[in-house]
Amino acid sequence: MNFTLRNYRPADAERVNEIAVNAFSQFKGTYSDWDTFLEGIGKMSELSKTAELIVAEENGKIGGAVGYVGPNIEKGYFPIEVPCIRMLVVDPQAQGNGLGRQLTQACIDRAVRDRASRIGLHTSPIMNIALPLYLRMEFIKDHDIDPIRGVPYAIYYKTLTPTKT
Repeated sequence: MNFTLRNYRPADAERVNEIAVNAFSQFKGTYSDWDTFLEGIGKMSELSKTAELIVAEENGKIGGAVGYVGPNIEKGYFPIEVPCIRMLVVDPQAQGNGLGRQLTQACIDRAVRDRASRIGLHTSPIMNIALPLYLRMEFIKDHDIDPIRGVPYAIYYKTLTPTKT
């Protein structure tokens, strides 16, 4: 598979939302209020209102997406000056091809572009593909946060090296 990354377009909304639901469906029995959680996940495209959504496309078909929330935008768990990664999703049929790493790196690259000293994300131990990827990419656990619908989560940060201009 040879995916190209590009910025989200409104016409991508239905497919991005579908991928988010497909990617998270493996955790259906884990969240205490799955229906409410799924409703939020199924609106991933709405992240485009506050985040730069990045999609991975191959031959006109989207295989994954991620949100990059830049500095100076309110983002809940993170200090306002720290950019963060939101909702990394890869279609189950496209998993195992490095697409998650590629999308994560695109967010890191944007954080470097924005001259951030670090980038954050929140994830859970149940994310048995994503969490090991983040750790390999040198994200370090900072602290636990309150569980989300019964599932433990924590905040992770990666220190960034600024580019020379």
